[in-house]
Amino acid sequence: MAEQKSKPALLGGSKTVDIDYGDMFVWPIITDEDRQAAIEVLNAGNMSGMDISKKFEDEFKQWIGSKYALTCPNGTSALQEAMFAVGLGVGDEMIAPSMTYWASVLQVYSLGATVNFAEVDPETLCIDPADIEKRITDRTKAIMVVHYLSSPCDMDPIMEIAKKHNLKVIEDVSHAQGSLYKGKQLGTIGHVGAMSMMTAKSFAIGEAGMLVTDDRGIYERSIMFGHYLRQEDPDTITDPQLKSQVGLPLGGYKNRLNQMTSAIGRVQLKYYPQRIAEIDKAMNYFWDQLEGLSGIRPQRPAKDSGHYKGGWYCPAGLYFPEQLGGLSAIRFCQALQAEGVNDAIAGLNKPLHLHPVFNTVDIYGHGKATRSANSDRDLAQGEGSLPVTEAISKRIVRIPHFKHYRPEIIDLYVAAYKKVIENYQDLLADDNGNDDEVGGWNLSHTKKK
Repeated sequence: MAEQKSKPALLGGSKTVDIDYGDMFVWPIITDEDRQAAIEVLNAGNMSGMDISKKFEDEFKQWIGSKYALTCPNGTSALQEAMFAVGLGVGDEMIAPSMTYWASVLQVYSLGATVNFAEVDPETLCIDPADIEKRITDRTKAIMVVHYLSSPCDMDPIMEIAKKHNLKVIEDVSHAQGSLYKGKQLGTIGHVGAMSMMTAKSFAIGEAGMLVTDDRGIYERSIMFGHYLRQEDPDTITDPQLKSQVGLPLGGYKNRLNQMTSAIGRVQLKYYPQRIAEIDKAMNYFWDQLEGLSGIRPQRPAKDSGHYKGGWYCPAGLYFPEQLGGLSAIRFCQALQAEGVNDAIAGLNKPLHLHPVFNTVDIYGHGKATRSANSDRDLAQGEGSLPVTEAISKRIVRIPHFKHYRPEIIDLYVAAYKKVIENYQDLLADDNGNDDEVGGWNLSHTKKK
């Protein structure tokens, strides 16, 4: 006699994940060592100094493998500094993926430059190298690669394209601190790496950013942009032209990081490798249990690739509705949420090229859309211009982000996925399909359905 299927909780069955999972999903991991480090800075009144931040930079660059590191107040400022440092200015273009958070690209407007969006690869969800070269013009100066959801971009062909066309490559490592491409740390492959370290990220220390590079010129231009006090050190700025400009921040920004955050960063860095190793073990255990199931496939590097997902920021699965009778990603996630999988959410970032800010909005009063204000052509990319990117959110589902390797808890989540997939035919009846609410502009607050 065939074993009877369990009824999905969404249709009146019992909930699969109905336990106290404790600190399984708590991140960042904060201990008394972190608290004490911050209190010492506070008690000393040393919040706006630079000595602790410089120690943090020294330790960070040794860990990541770069010659230079520079702390910033957040990832947005670090990325803006990187754009300025590689020479982006009025009329220039930067090629970037549309599937990303706005801070990967939007600051380019403040420099008088603009963005030309490229497609993403449907497997890695990162910028597609095959789509980059066709978008290069005589105005292109840089390529912004985003290591999306901790996954490494395919850097070898990107660097070859950059070398061929004399372009600079900026790596946005906000999702991927500790991730590897063929065994090499992300952020150290392009000409400059920049990243966010806000609370939701894999390397999470509150609100902070970091810029890393091996290029002395890029490092010095970054300092000149928003770190005016560092310019006073006679050994810091060596470029004669920049040296004549010392005294004021060229960008008019103050990008000094609060030293309580730097102190916490030093503590977090001590334990980061072992913590993300445990996350990696837990996440791979989860996916190994689901290997071969219809409808969903892991979004992770091949085991023999030399690639590594550092921290697994915002983990997701590739969803194939055609294997489940056309069951929509939203209905699939509704069923999982009913089983107790609270992190089951359909979609990712909405494509930036479809937002008015990248099409029609005149931000600075140019009299035309800022996107094309300093260009001799209309750069707007409307609906249908990036079909792969526009379709991807309906084929992506977010999965639980396990912070500890506890098989007895992970197995319950595995059972929930298996139960929903096993009963997909029963879930089709009241499936209203996907809608425009799949995904969101901010990953941390993506709407649950």
